[in-house]
Amino acid sequence: MSSVGIVMLVHTALGRAEQVARHWAASGCPVVIHADVNVPRKTFQKFRKALSDVPIIKFSQRHRCEWGTWGIVAATQSASEMMLREFPEVRHVYLASGSCLPLRPVQELIDYLSDRPRTDFIESATTADVPWTVGGLDSERFTLRFPFAWKKNRFLFDRYVELQRRLGIRRRMPHGIVPHMGSQWWCLTRQTLSAILEDPERSAYDTFFRRVWIPDESYFQTLSRLYSTHIESRSLTLSKFDFQGKPHIFYDDHLQLLRRSDCFVARKIWPKANRLYDAFLTDADHALKRTEPNPGKIDRIFSKAVERRTRGRPGLYMQSRFPHPSWENGLTGAKYSVFQGFSELFEDFEAWLARSTGCKVHGHVYARNRVEFSADQPVIHGALSASAAIRDYRPRSFLTNLIWNTRGERQCFQFGPSDNQEAAWTMARDPNAQISVISGAWAVPLFMSNRNFSELRAEAAALQKIETLFLDKLRSTHCKARTRIWTMAEFVEAPMEPLQNIIDDLGAKNARRLSEAPKMVNLAGFGQFLQNLKNQGMHPYLMGDFPVEPNLDAIPPSRQRKPYLVKK
Repeated sequence: MSSVGIVMLVHTALGRAEQVARHWAASGCPVVIHADVNVPRKTFQKFRKALSDVPIIKFSQRHRCEWGTWGIVAATQSASEMMLREFPEVRHVYLASGSCLPLRPVQELIDYLSDRPRTDFIESATTADVPWTVGGLDSERFTLRFPFAWKKNRFLFDRYVELQRRLGIRRRMPHGIVPHMGSQWWCLTRQTLSAILEDPERSAYDTFFRRVWIPDESYFQTLSRLYSTHIESRSLTLSKFDFQGKPHIFYDDHLQLLRRSDCFVARKIWPKANRLYDAFLTDADHALKRTEPNPGKIDRIFSKAVERRTRGRPGLYMQSRFPHPSWENGLTGAKYSVFQGFSELFEDFEAWLARSTGCKVHGHVYARNRVEFSADQPVIHGALSASAAIRDYRPRSFLTNLIWNTRGERQCFQFGPSDNQEAAWTMARDPNAQISVISGAWAVPLFMSNRNFSELRAEAAALQKIETLFLDKLRSTHCKARTRIWTMAEFVEAPMEPLQNIIDDLGAKNARRLSEAPKMVNLAGFGQFLQNLKNQGMHPYLMGDFPVEPNLDAIPPSRQRKPYLVKK
């Protein structure tokens, strides 16, 4: 008969629990099973009958076990009392669940504990030293009363906590014991466990912990400190939790991960993980090598998993994080460039920029009627449609999708006051954005259009107001984008230097000094157009000090249409 006894708490997947119980018993470990009262009687009787052929498997008195309530402790007490009573040769009692799976030969666990006959393996730390509590209740779980189940009666649970806080209720620990917390899954010596269960003050302790929140994480963890001569504050069971305190579930594709842990037992195993059960419920020749348990070997992987779940990849949004704007790990997934006023001032600017840089250059992707993708494509990577209706359903998500779907290739697109402005603030806050603005250039298409002047005046006033709001965003202290802003007057006066800076920043392949700028539209008469707007009561201030009659004689005609750098 083995010196290690197994207490199993089961409530579901009884077929797997039967399989694991037989595995423990096959190595000589007596097993006492507690089945939750919530398990239907007929199902329980069938489960019990299936194991009736194994004499060292017993069933304890049943209790109703709800998460965070006293029932789990009561179930553990009943099963542990039966274990100590029915199997006097047991030196260590190992607490496990029906979803636990032995990862190594049971004999290795027996030998490991035989070499440490006085050692209790139970995670036990004071509330001040526990970093894993989730839900805002650490020391308060001992000082307040919790008669209502958190899962079934959440409203009453929260209201009763608020009431006690308002009334200043504060319970005292019985006999001045210091509360400790830790994993529910422990392995205690007979001496320590029997001392806890036979303590003359047990009724006082039970009365107190009956109204503690999640007592299965504190009852034995606290009382073992009174009697244990040697506590190893760690669990021999591998159990991992996410950032919300929910246990990680192990599936078939975690096989190699579990092998690397070198742990004796793991939870929580998916009941349908056939590959895991087949791999670990095997003989000693095919089991893990004999070594010291070291769950820390896979902690880095779980830390990365938690970070991936909470922060994700830069610019990628998923359902679990989408409702929380402050959780994004970067607004977009790659660097991109936004140009405002360039396609209005230069003819065929997109084609010139694509030739000069090798970047993917789009038109106005936020144009009112359609998305102007490069080459007039109706759909691009990631099935991103050129439909304005689809884009306008979530304009900010359209931007993040555009950048994420095309990462690896620098994206450039045009923007302006005539476009949908919903994503303007997102671009301004995005460190990946490089925004270049020629303020007032939106007036050029108005100047060249054949429309009534009263209509042009009204539209000019509206566009100037919109661009002013956009420029305010770019000049805000909250703006994280890299921005360049020129008035139209100063840009037209010397266009080559800003164009060269833009090309350099885009990291163009075979970058060299520009010898030719894109073809500028004919601005003859534009100054008078601005003066006419002023005369009609609309002040076009965003263009800068644009002359009414520029000195065209001082600028050769070629420079008006196609500026060149002069090489020395």
